[in-house]
Amino acid sequence: MVSPGILLVDKPAGLTSHDVVARTRRALGTRKVGHAGTLDPMATGLLVIGVEGATRLLTYIVGANKTYEATIRLGQTTSTDDADGDILTHAPAEAWDSVTPERVTAGIAALTGAISQVPSSVSAIKVDGRRAYDRVRAGEEVVLAARDVTVSRFDVLAERAGEGFLDLDVVVDCSSGTYIRSLARDLGAGLGLGGHLTALRRTRVGDFDVADAVVVDDLAEAVLLTPAAAAVRVLDPLPVSNADARDLRHGKRLTDQASRLSGALAAAIDEDGVLVGVVEKRGADLKSAMNMPEVSR
Repeated sequence: MVSPGILLVDKPAGLTSHDVVARTRRALGTRKVGHAGTLDPMATGLLVIGVEGATRLLTYIVGANKTYEATIRLGQTTSTDDADGDILTHAPAEAWDSVTPERVTAGIAALTGAISQVPSSVSAIKVDGRRAYDRVRAGEEVVLAARDVTVSRFDVLAERAGEGFLDLDVVVDCSSGTYIRSLARDLGAGLGLGGHLTALRRTRVGDFDVADAVVVDDLAEAVLLTPAAAAVRVLDPLPVSNADARDLRHGKRLTDQASRLSGALAAAIDEDGVLVGVVEKRGADLKSAMNMPEVSR
């Protein structure tokens, strides 16, 4: 039987996140596999995979802040806001006359901090039960609602001028739910040039780093993070006695222990270093928000 845990995978271009999940199921011999945050087929980088009971942890990982490295091409728009789509427009030569390094810097600054962003119409967001990209492929016109996101870092690392376009290599730190394609689209629109994404790589999810990830060809030999080791990367640890662990597993509250939590949630870890689950405050007490399945030791 496969032990529960969290697996970090470096997704290659050309595979969907579901493809990686399917390969993980085959490699590890279990159906109980899920992921925390989709990457488009064009994108590469960190995919956080939950295996067996550790899939319950994905709820607490998916909302973590993320880091991306990307290439934004100014001067062209596409039907998908990235390189997988058809090119729709090319900026005319005169549009470049007013584009200075200062204007590019100002455009990036306007997309940094707390912003309101309209996701790309070909995103995986569901509209009345169907993915937006499925509706677009069916010929429907889809305009998604704006959402509030936070871009805490948006830095240009390098730039390359081409015939009728300018490529910017950037690094972005952002809140969960931020669309880098939309940043590319909006930067280009603000400059009057149009823009889209030509490359995207996710390098970090919370405290999980792509440097620690395995490639898909090595899934069968991969070492999983234990649920406890993974949980303390996204939640404060809360040591509990084995007696308290037993009570939590049986749905009982820990009386008068709420003061032990500095935040809203914590990872309860028993005396053997095993993750009991996630606890939350309930008045002066602590109660389970999520219990891990018990495994034989």
